[in-house]
Amino acid sequence: MRKSGFIAVIGRPNAGKSTLVNTLVKEKIAITSPKAQTTRDNIMGILSDDEAQLVLIDTPGIHKPQHQLGKQLNRNAYQALSEADLIYWIVDATQPYGKGDAFLLERLQGQKAPILLLVNKIDLLSKERLLQVLSLWQKRFAFAQIIPVSALKQDNLNELLKISKQYLQAGVSYFPDTMITDHDERFQIGELIREKVLYKTEEEIPHSVAIVIEDMQERENCFHIQALIIVERASQKGILIGKQGAMIRSIRLAAQKELKQKLGKRTELELYVRVEPNWRNRTSKLTMLGYHND
Repeated sequence: MRKSGFIAVIGRPNAGKSTLVNTLVKEKIAITSPKAQTTRDNIMGILSDDEAQLVLIDTPGIHKPQHQLGKQLNRNAYQALSEADLIYWIVDATQPYGKGDAFLLERLQGQKAPILLLVNKIDLLSKERLLQVLSLWQKRFAFAQIIPVSALKQDNLNELLKISKQYLQAGVSYFPDTMITDHDERFQIGELIREKVLYKTEEEIPHSVAIVIEDMQERENCFHIQALIIVERASQKGILIGKQGAMIRSIRLAAQKELKQKLGKRTELELYVRVEPNWRNRTSKLTMLGYHND
C-alpha cells in the first residue's frame, strides 16, 4: 500500500507558497502576484505517484487582519494546520526575521505534525549568506528538517518530495490519481481574472476586489464567460474601468489570453464592475462570495 497524507503549506504573505504548489503539481492551480494576501482559499494541489499521494494545501498568508475577510483567511490557514499530517513552513531567504515570523513560530508551538522549514528563494543568495540564514533558523525551533529550495527555479524539490514521503503513513488515496486540485473550473477562472487585477492595479484596489462568474457557455469553437468584479467604493470602480475603459480592457485581454491556454479554446470574456460597500466586513457578503464563515 502506498503512502498518503495532507501537507499544510503555510508562511507569511509572498513567501512563495502558491509558486511551490504550482511547481510541484506541474500546473497553475493557484494564482500568484507580488501583492500580499493573493491566496484567499485553502487550495489543494494533489500530487500522486507510485509511492504516495501528497495533498498539498496552499493556505492564505497568515497576517494581522484588518477586517472580517482577513480574520477568515487566517482561520482557513489555522484549520489546515490543525488537520495536517505534515507541515511545510515556507520562509523567504532574502527577508530578515520579523514580527510575522515570530507570530507564526508561536502558533506552531505544540503542533503534533512534523514541521519542515523550507527556506525558499535560495537562488537569490550567495552560498555564504545561505549558510548564515540556515544557521540562524536552526537556532529558533526544533524543526523536523530544514530544506533549502527555490520554488521558482525548481531547486531541490525532488529531495523535498523524497523527504516528505518519509513522514507520511501508509493509507488510502484520498483522490483519483488524475485529479490535481479540489477546486472546480469556475473557481480557477475567477481566480485568474483576479490575478490580472492584482498585477495591473495598485494601492487599495487588489485587496478590495472579489470576482463572481455569472455565466459560462461552451460553444463549438469558443468559451463565452461573463464575470462581475466587485469593489468597495465608487472611486475604485473608476480606477478599474480606467480612462475610456483602458484599464478594464487591459485586464480583459490579459485574462482572455491565459484562459485560451488553460481552456484550450478561444475565450470571449465580458467584465462588469459593481460597488458593494464594505463587503469585506459583511458576513453575508463573505458567505455569498465563497469566503465561508464557519
